[in-house]
Amino acid sequence: AEALVHNVAIEQVHFHEVGAIDSIIDIVATAIGLDYLGVEEIHAAPLPWGSGFVETAHGLLPVPTPATAELLKGLPVHGNIGSGERVTPTGAAIVAALAVRCGSAPEMTVEAIGYGAGAKEFVDRPNLLRLVLGVQTPPDNSNGIVVLETHIDDMSGELSGFLMERLFAAGALDAAFTPLQMKKNRPGIRLTVLATHEKREELARLIVTESTSIGVRWYTAQRLELSRAFEKRETSLGTVSVKLVYEDGKILRITPEFEECRQLALDRGLPLLEVYRVLERECCGA
Repeated sequence: AEALVHNVAIEQVHFHEVGAIDSIIDIVATAIGLDYLGVEEIHAAPLPWGSGFVETAHGLLPVPTPATAELLKGLPVHGNIGSGERVTPTGAAIVAALAVRCGSAPEMTVEAIGYGAGAKEFVDRPNLLRLVLGVQTPPDNSNGIVVLETHIDDMSGELSGFLMERLFAAGALDAAFTPLQMKKNRPGIRLTVLATHEKREELARLIVTESTSIGVRWYTAQRLELSRAFEKRETSLGTVSVKLVYEDGKILRITPEFEECRQLALDRGLPLLEVYRVLERECCGA
Protein backbone atom coordinates (compact mmCIF):
# COMPACT_ATOMS: atom_id res chain seq x y z
CA ALA A 1 0.00 0.00 0.00
CA GLU A 2 2.83 2.41 0.84
CA ALA A 3 4.58 1.61 -2.45
CA LEU A 4 1.38 2.19 -4.38
CA VAL A 5 0.55 5.58 -2.92
CA HIS A 6 4.16 6.77 -3.30
CA ASN A 7 4.48 5.24 -6.78
CA VAL A 8 7.76 3.51 -5.94
CA ALA A 9 9.01 -0.07 -5.86
CA ILE A 10 8.35 -2.05 -2.68
CA GLU A 11 12.11 -2.21 -2.03
CA GLN A 12 12.24 1.60 -1.91
CA VAL A 13 9.47 2.05 0.66
CA HIS A 14 10.52 3.90 3.80
CA PHE A 15 8.18 3.33 6.74
CA HIS A 16 7.51 6.17 9.11
CA GLU A 17 4.68 5.67 11.60
CA VAL A 18 4.22 2.05 10.49
CA GLY A 19 7.85 1.33 11.33
CA ALA A 20 7.62 2.83 14.82
CA ILE A 21 8.01 0.71 17.94
CA ASP A 22 4.30 0.76 18.82
CA SER A 23 3.33 -0.51 15.36
CA ILE A 24 5.87 -3.32 15.54
CA ILE A 25 4.55 -4.26 18.99
CA ASP A 26 0.98 -4.27 17.64
CA ILE A 27 1.85 -6.64 14.80
CA VAL A 28 4.09 -8.99 16.77
CA ALA A 29 1.78 -9.09 19.80
CA THR A 30 -1.19 -9.86 17.54
CA ALA A 31 0.64 -12.81 16.01
CA ILE A 32 1.76 -14.13 19.40
CA GLY A 33 -1.70 -13.64 20.91
CA LEU A 34 -3.54 -15.44 18.11
CA ASP A 35 -1.11 -18.34 18.32
CA TYR A 36 -1.35 -18.49 22.12
CA LEU A 37 -5.17 -18.45 22.07
CA GLY A 38 -5.35 -21.03 19.29
CA VAL A 39 -7.50 -18.80 17.09
CA GLU A 40 -8.42 -20.54 13.83
CA GLU A 41 -10.51 -17.81 12.18
CA ILE A 42 -10.88 -14.07 12.58
CA HIS A 43 -14.14 -12.28 11.80
CA ALA A 44 -14.23 -8.48 11.96
CA ALA A 45 -17.01 -5.93 12.13
CA PRO A 46 -17.24 -3.33 9.32
CA LEU A 47 -14.50 -0.77 9.90
CA PRO A 48 -15.15 2.96 10.46
CA TRP A 49 -14.00 5.14 7.56
CA GLY A 50 -13.46 8.25 9.65
CA SER A 51 -13.08 11.84 8.45
CA GLY A 52 -10.98 14.96 8.92
CA PHE A 53 -7.20 15.24 8.77
CA VAL A 54 -4.25 13.79 10.69
CA GLU A 55 -0.67 15.04 11.11
CA THR A 56 1.90 12.51 9.77
CA ALA A 57 5.56 12.38 8.78
CA HIS A 58 4.37 13.40 5.30
CA GLY A 59 2.42 16.36 6.64
CA LEU A 60 -1.32 16.85 6.97
CA LEU A 61 -3.21 13.98 5.31
CA PRO A 62 -6.92 13.20 4.93
CA VAL A 63 -8.51 10.47 7.07
CA PRO A 64 -8.16 7.67 6.29
CA THR A 65 -4.61 8.25 5.10
CA PRO A 66 -3.86 7.13 1.51
CA ALA A 67 -2.08 3.94 2.60
CA THR A 68 -4.86 3.06 5.05
CA ALA A 69 -7.46 3.67 2.35
CA GLU A 70 -5.61 1.25 0.06
CA LEU A 71 -5.59 -1.37 2.81
CA LEU A 72 -9.34 -0.94 3.29
CA LYS A 73 -10.05 -1.88 -0.32
CA GLY A 74 -12.29 -4.93 -0.42
CA LEU A 75 -13.36 -4.54 3.21
CA PRO A 76 -16.79 -3.28 4.30
CA VAL A 77 -16.61 0.17 5.94
CA HIS A 78 -19.16 2.56 7.42
CA GLY A 79 -19.32 6.33 7.91
CA ASN A 80 -21.54 6.30 10.99
CA ILE A 81 -18.84 7.87 13.14
CA GLY A 82 -17.35 11.23 14.05
CA SER A 83 -14.18 12.86 12.78
CA GLY A 84 -10.68 11.65 13.50
CA GLU A 85 -8.56 8.64 12.61
CA ARG A 86 -10.50 5.59 13.77
CA VAL A 87 -8.50 2.93 11.91
CA THR A 88 -4.70 3.10 11.84
CA PRO A 89 -2.59 1.70 9.01
CA THR A 90 -1.44 -1.08 11.33
CA GLY A 91 -4.99 -1.98 12.31
CA ALA A 92 -6.16 -1.96 8.71
CA ALA A 93 -3.22 -4.17 7.69
CA ILE A 94 -3.95 -6.71 10.44
CA VAL A 95 -7.63 -6.96 9.50
CA ALA A 96 -6.92 -7.07 5.75
CA ALA A 97 -4.34 -9.83 6.20
CA LEU A 98 -6.06 -12.02 8.77
CA ALA A 99 -9.86 -11.59 8.71
CA VAL A 100 -11.64 -14.30 6.75
CA ARG A 101 -14.85 -12.26 6.74
CA CYS A 102 -15.96 -8.75 7.70
CA GLY A 103 -19.59 -8.18 8.58
CA SER A 104 -22.03 -9.39 11.18
CA ALA A 105 -20.81 -11.61 14.01
CA PRO A 106 -20.85 -15.34 13.28
CA GLU A 107 -22.94 -17.74 15.31
CA MET A 108 -20.75 -18.86 18.19
CA THR A 109 -20.58 -19.70 21.88
CA VAL A 110 -18.74 -16.80 23.56
CA GLU A 111 -15.95 -17.91 25.90
CA ALA A 112 -14.03 -14.73 26.68
CA ILE A 113 -14.10 -10.98 25.99
CA GLY A 114 -11.20 -8.55 26.08
CA TYR A 115 -10.87 -4.78 25.63
CA GLY A 116 -8.02 -2.57 24.51
CA ALA A 117 -8.20 1.17 25.14
CA GLY A 118 -6.50 3.84 23.05
CA ALA A 119 -4.99 6.98 24.56
CA LYS A 120 -6.89 9.40 22.32
CA GLU A 121 -10.36 10.46 23.46
CA PHE A 122 -13.29 10.94 21.08
CA VAL A 123 -16.42 12.90 21.89
CA ASP A 124 -18.87 10.52 20.22
CA ARG A 125 -17.78 7.14 21.64
CA PRO A 126 -15.12 5.41 23.75
CA ASN A 127 -11.83 4.60 22.03
CA LEU A 128 -12.02 0.85 22.59
CA LEU A 129 -11.25 -2.27 20.61
CA ARG A 130 -13.19 -5.35 21.71
CA LEU A 131 -12.04 -8.89 21.03
CA VAL A 132 -14.54 -11.73 21.47
CA LEU A 133 -13.21 -15.28 21.68
CA GLY A 134 -15.67 -18.06 20.98
CA VAL A 135 -16.34 -21.45 19.46
CA GLN A 136 -18.23 -21.26 16.21
CA THR A 137 -21.63 -22.94 16.29
CA PRO A 138 -21.72 -25.77 13.74
CA PRO A 139 -24.40 -25.28 11.08
CA ASP A 140 -27.65 -27.13 11.50
CA ASN A 141 -27.59 -29.49 8.56
CA SER A 142 -30.59 -31.53 9.70
CA ASN A 143 -32.70 -30.21 6.84
CA GLY A 144 -30.03 -28.56 4.73
CA ILE A 145 -28.47 -29.57 1.44
CA VAL A 146 -25.53 -28.47 -0.66
CA VAL A 147 -26.05 -27.08 -4.17
CA LEU A 148 -23.07 -27.68 -6.49
CA GLU A 149 -22.85 -25.77 -9.75
CA THR A 150 -20.55 -25.35 -12.71
CA HIS A 151 -20.78 -23.89 -16.24
CA ILE A 152 -19.51 -25.97 -19.16
CA ASP A 153 -19.19 -24.98 -22.83
CA ASP A 154 -16.88 -27.65 -24.30
CA MET A 155 -18.37 -31.06 -23.51
CA SER A 156 -20.31 -33.45 -25.73
CA GLY A 157 -23.78 -34.75 -25.01
CA GLU A 158 -22.46 -38.28 -24.56
CA LEU A 159 -20.10 -37.18 -21.78
CA SER A 160 -22.87 -35.13 -20.16
CA GLY A 161 -25.20 -38.11 -20.02
CA PHE A 162 -22.51 -40.33 -18.57
CA LEU A 163 -21.65 -37.69 -15.96
CA MET A 164 -25.27 -37.55 -14.80
CA GLU A 165 -25.38 -41.33 -14.46
CA ARG A 166 -22.21 -41.28 -12.36
CA LEU A 167 -23.57 -38.50 -10.14
CA PHE A 168 -26.75 -40.39 -9.31
CA ALA A 169 -24.80 -43.60 -8.74
CA ALA A 170 -22.52 -41.71 -6.32
CA GLY A 171 -25.44 -40.48 -4.21
CA ALA A 172 -26.58 -37.17 -5.71
CA LEU A 173 -30.08 -36.23 -4.57
CA ASP A 174 -30.81 -34.61 -7.93
CA ALA A 175 -28.94 -33.34 -10.98
CA ALA A 176 -29.99 -31.19 -13.91
CA PHE A 177 -28.60 -29.43 -16.98
CA THR A 178 -29.73 -25.91 -17.92
CA PRO A 179 -28.89 -24.41 -21.35
CA LEU A 180 -26.75 -21.26 -21.26
CA GLN A 181 -25.40 -18.70 -23.70
CA MET A 182 -21.81 -18.29 -22.55
CA LYS A 183 -18.77 -16.20 -23.44
CA LYS A 184 -17.71 -15.94 -27.08
CA ASN A 185 -21.36 -16.71 -27.96
CA ARG A 186 -20.85 -20.38 -27.17
CA PRO A 187 -23.88 -22.49 -26.20
CA GLY A 188 -23.21 -24.23 -22.93
CA ILE A 189 -24.84 -25.86 -19.93
CA ARG A 190 -25.13 -25.19 -16.22
CA LEU A 191 -24.81 -28.37 -14.17
CA THR A 192 -26.70 -28.17 -10.88
CA VAL A 193 -26.39 -30.98 -8.35
CA LEU A 194 -28.21 -31.36 -5.03
CA ALA A 195 -26.37 -33.35 -2.38
CA THR A 196 -26.01 -33.97 1.32
CA HIS A 197 -23.16 -32.22 3.14
CA GLU A 198 -21.37 -35.55 3.52
CA LYS A 199 -21.33 -36.10 -0.26
CA ARG A 200 -20.13 -32.62 -1.21
CA GLU A 201 -16.42 -33.32 -1.67
CA GLU A 202 -16.95 -36.66 -3.41
CA LEU A 203 -19.43 -35.26 -5.92
CA ALA A 204 -17.37 -32.11 -6.55
CA ARG A 205 -14.33 -34.22 -7.40
CA LEU A 206 -16.46 -36.46 -9.60
CA ILE A 207 -17.64 -33.41 -11.57
CA VAL A 208 -14.11 -32.20 -12.32
CA THR A 209 -12.87 -35.69 -13.23
CA GLU A 210 -15.84 -36.78 -15.39
CA SER A 211 -16.40 -33.43 -17.14
CA THR A 212 -14.35 -30.72 -18.82
CA SER A 213 -15.06 -28.30 -15.96
CA ILE A 214 -12.03 -26.95 -14.09
CA GLY A 215 -13.93 -25.82 -10.99
CA VAL A 216 -17.09 -26.31 -8.94
CA ARG A 217 -18.81 -23.83 -6.63
CA TRP A 218 -21.20 -24.78 -3.86
CA TYR A 219 -23.46 -23.20 -1.29
CA THR A 220 -25.78 -24.40 1.44
CA ALA A 221 -29.55 -24.25 1.02
CA GLN A 222 -32.47 -25.13 3.25
CA ARG A 223 -35.45 -27.09 1.98
CA LEU A 224 -38.95 -28.09 2.94
CA GLU A 225 -39.26 -31.83 2.42
CA LEU A 226 -42.60 -33.63 2.50
CA SER A 227 -42.87 -37.15 3.92
CA ARG A 228 -43.11 -40.02 1.44
CA ALA A 229 -44.10 -43.68 1.52
CA PHE A 230 -44.47 -46.42 -1.08
CA GLU A 231 -47.24 -49.00 -1.41
CA LYS A 232 -48.48 -51.66 -3.82
CA ARG A 233 -52.02 -51.07 -5.11
CA GLU A 234 -54.31 -53.45 -7.02
CA THR A 235 -55.92 -51.88 -10.11
CA SER A 236 -57.86 -53.05 -13.13
CA LEU A 237 -54.60 -53.01 -15.08
CA GLY A 238 -52.70 -55.00 -12.49
CA THR A 239 -50.57 -54.42 -9.39
CA VAL A 240 -48.69 -51.13 -9.41
CA SER A 241 -46.39 -49.27 -7.02
CA VAL A 242 -47.53 -45.83 -5.90
CA LYS A 243 -45.83 -43.03 -4.01
CA LEU A 244 -47.81 -41.41 -1.20
CA VAL A 245 -46.86 -37.84 -0.29
CA TYR A 246 -47.85 -36.55 3.16
CA GLU A 247 -48.18 -33.05 4.60
CA ASP A 248 -48.71 -32.81 8.37
CA GLY A 249 -49.73 -36.46 8.47
CA LYS A 250 -52.35 -36.15 5.73
CA ILE A 251 -52.06 -37.62 2.24
CA LEU A 252 -51.42 -34.78 -0.18
CA ARG A 253 -51.25 -36.85 -3.36
CA ILE A 254 -50.74 -40.37 -4.70
CA THR A 255 -48.58 -40.89 -7.78
CA PRO A 256 -48.06 -44.14 -9.75
CA GLU A 257 -44.43 -45.02 -10.45
CA PHE A 258 -43.48 -44.10 -14.02
CA GLU A 259 -41.52 -47.24 -14.95
CA GLU A 260 -44.42 -49.50 -13.98
CA CYS A 261 -46.89 -47.29 -15.86
CA ARG A 262 -44.63 -47.45 -18.90
CA GLN A 263 -44.42 -51.24 -18.74
CA LEU A 264 -48.21 -51.58 -18.37
CA ALA A 265 -48.70 -49.34 -21.42
CA LEU A 266 -46.37 -51.55 -23.48
CA ASP A 267 -47.82 -54.83 -22.20
CA ARG A 268 -51.45 -53.83 -22.80
CA GLY A 269 -50.96 -51.74 -25.92
CA LEU A 270 -52.44 -48.64 -24.31
CA PRO A 271 -51.38 -45.00 -24.53
CA LEU A 272 -49.32 -44.04 -21.52
CA LEU A 273 -51.68 -41.14 -20.78
CA GLU A 274 -54.62 -43.57 -20.61
CA VAL A 275 -52.69 -45.79 -18.18
CA TYR A 276 -52.01 -42.77 -15.98
CA ARG A 277 -55.68 -41.74 -16.03
CA VAL A 278 -56.86 -45.21 -14.98
CA LEU A 279 -54.27 -45.66 -12.25
CA GLU A 280 -54.65 -42.18 -10.79
CA ARG A 281 -58.45 -42.58 -10.70
CA GLU A 282 -58.38 -46.00 -9.13
CA CYS A 283 -55.45 -45.38 -6.76
CA CYS A 284 -56.73 -42.06 -5.47
CA GLY A 285 -60.20 -43.51 -5.01
CA ALA A 286 -58.94 -46.62 -3.18
